[in-house]
Amino acid sequence: MQFISSYPWYFILLCLIAGGVFAGLLYFRDKKNTDRSKGILALLATLRFLSVSIISLLLLEVFVKHLINETEKPIIIIAQDNSASIVAGKDSTDLKVNYIKALNDFKNAVKEKYEVKMYQFDTETQPTETFDFKGKETDISKLVNDIENNYSNSNIGAVILATDGIYNKGTNPFYSVQKINAPFYTIALGDTTPIKDVLIQSVNHNQIAYLGNTFPVEVLVNATDLKGSDVTLTLSNNGTVLKSETVVLNSEAFSKTYSFTVDALKTGIQKYTVSLSTLPEDKNIYNNSQSFIIDVIDNRQKVLILASAPHPDITAIKESISSTQTYEVEVGLINDFTKPLKPYSLIILHQTNSLPPRIINEVKANNQSIWYIGLNPPTGLFSFGMPNSGGRFNDVEPSVNTNFSLFSISNELSTYYKEFPAVKCNFGNINANNGSYTLLNQRIGVVNTDNPLFLFTETNGVKLAGFFGDGLWRWKLRDFLDHDNHNLFNELVNKTVQYLSVKADKSFFRVFTKKIINENEALDFTAEVYNQSYELITEPDVLLTLKDSKGKMYNYTFSKKQTMYSLSAGLFPAGEYSYEAKVKVGDKLFTKSGIVVVKEIVAEKINTLANHQLLFQIAKESGGKLFYKNQLKELQKEILESQTIKSITYSHKQLTDLVNLKWIFFIILFLLSVEWFIRKRNGGI
Repeated sequence: MQFISSYPWYFILLCLIAGGVFAGLLYFRDKKNTDRSKGILALLATLRFLSVSIISLLLLEVFVKHLINETEKPIIIIAQDNSASIVAGKDSTDLKVNYIKALNDFKNAVKEKYEVKMYQFDTETQPTETFDFKGKETDISKLVNDIENNYSNSNIGAVILATDGIYNKGTNPFYSVQKINAPFYTIALGDTTPIKDVLIQSVNHNQIAYLGNTFPVEVLVNATDLKGSDVTLTLSNNGTVLKSETVVLNSEAFSKTYSFTVDALKTGIQKYTVSLSTLPEDKNIYNNSQSFIIDVIDNRQKVLILASAPHPDITAIKESISSTQTYEVEVGLINDFTKPLKPYSLIILHQTNSLPPRIINEVKANNQSIWYIGLNPPTGLFSFGMPNSGGRFNDVEPSVNTNFSLFSISNELSTYYKEFPAVKCNFGNINANNGSYTLLNQRIGVVNTDNPLFLFTETNGVKLAGFFGDGLWRWKLRDFLDHDNHNLFNELVNKTVQYLSVKADKSFFRVFTKKIINENEALDFTAEVYNQSYELITEPDVLLTLKDSKGKMYNYTFSKKQTMYSLSAGLFPAGEYSYEAKVKVGDKLFTKSGIVVVKEIVAEKINTLANHQLLFQIAKESGGKLFYKNQLKELQKEILESQTIKSITYSHKQLTDLVNLKWIFFIILFLLSVEWFIRKRNGGI
């Protein structure tokens, strides 16, 4: 223990002198004390000297520095796979009863020596001591990441990983376990014996299709130990067979991809099913069929790119817009283009310094959105005041405006803007109107300016955007150079196109939700209500009725937020659900309706063959061992007798203000109380 003060050492001497002077004046200078014995006076003076000196020392901000030792017991993390594949085998009853009892006995035995944390995992990791084995997918790598995040600075003694080694989501867990500085002891569950099985391994398809178009469907068929048999592969829509093909199983380990081309004949959400006929020898018929959902849209929005001359920017923008199937892109030269403009949701003008009168008149008549890319926007459509650069240019880098609010951009793109190479811009300042929203400003060298590089505005309900630079194509190349893809550049272009091409919704009541979700996702809704001045309000209640395919009704009331409404209806079984939302504003009733499809997740039904080799590799790589479900006693002995799982003692220095020590108060109180008692006994009070 060490005492520390911010004052010089001689201040302590002054405190002692102050205590001595105070005691001397009180007991030796007072003539009333002359008739008392010198022993009593000396004792009283000593008590007063000590109490005053200690109180004076407290005023010097004295700190006590002392060493504290803390011992942290090792943590044993038990992670039990809760997915459906665990109980898909013949030993499901034994797993649910005997194995779970043995696992609890193991936990109770080791918790006497260690701190034990028990979790279940499938797609999520949750602390629990009960398991239902109903998980739809298995993500072991997420379990490892959750352990790393929650126990990064803790003394993890060991991780007990109980699973069949089957993962159908996330990355290979073998590479993830290296993040944890602790041995993994794996408990191998499930059956590794191959069974005779023919199955649909995967179905590849588009998420959306367009009415009147065709879309491809690829089906991967696998089979084990069924050589010489034939099955029929069919593709159907709402019970109607659209395509069929005979699958000849000509090898013991059969695998082949079959392709179908399907016509999109009906709009809306369409459910398709691919299925294989069953064989008597097939031991798992649950993986013989899979369903998938496609949203068939009436028509794609058209985007027109008009340019004064060919340019690399045009190809870069066209490829980015075409990376989604939502838009159909057409390119033309401004002086040669003669088609009507009305069919296009958005017109992109590239380096078109002037426009034919026909183009200007049609754009204004159709109230069409315009995105200009170039150095000098044409007059007649834009209200941007461009500088008279006199042929001078700047090399300009982008600087993101964090207050931009027209649409959201990802954190990855927001932080990556500074890596995009410079583009050529006119020398001078651009004057934009007051209703403009700047996404990117110009940065010249190391100086961030308020001069816009990429801005948005709206005039009489018509959306306009301007990118005032030359060399946008370089951004796409830089994105690929750094990431081996164009995802961030595509995000910038597609978010811009989406904002500009979407027509403003003028309805007073709007409801938003996903059309298609998985059965392990919550069904969430948001809603907006406007008054006659198109101001967001949240006073009236918004009600929603959800109905399943059997006619069962579910009634909900939205929660009110600051400017919107929200509702989380929870998880629902796979199927099709219709909803109707309503709100009454004044004497007017507004309603919105729609359909939501909840997709079944079949990943746990497809592959039920345990992968114990992976568990062996995980255990060996991390310094642990593999055990089977009937070897939990051996695992218990291994854990309890391990010489590497040890408690850790941490030592750290701590400073405590002397005035915060309670025992100092009681010492002062004791000294003053004894002094008072002696004085009272001797007639001094």
